[in-house]
Amino acid sequence: MYNTLLTILLILSVVLIFAIFMQPQKNPSSNVFDSSGSEALFERSKPRGFEAFMQRLTAVLVFLWLADALILAILSSR
Repeated sequence: MYNTLLTILLILSVVLIFAIFMQPQKNPSSNVFDSSGSEALFERSKPRGFEAFMQRLTAVLVFLWLADALILAILSSR
C-alpha cells in the first residue's frame, strides 16, 4: 500500500508540474513596476474557458497531492 501511494504521489507531482506550466499568463508584461502594467496588476477578472479549467484542475491536483502526502506521512510514522 505504501509503495502504491508513493507511486501515485510521484505521478501526481509530474502532472501537477505540467498543469502549473500550462496555465496562461495573467500579465503579459514582465515588468510589474511599469506604469502601463500596474493597472492590470490589481484588476480582478473572472477566468473563463481554458483558464478556468486549468485553475480548477490545478486545485484538484493540489488537493489530491496533499491528501496523498498526508496519508504517506501517517503511514510512515507507524
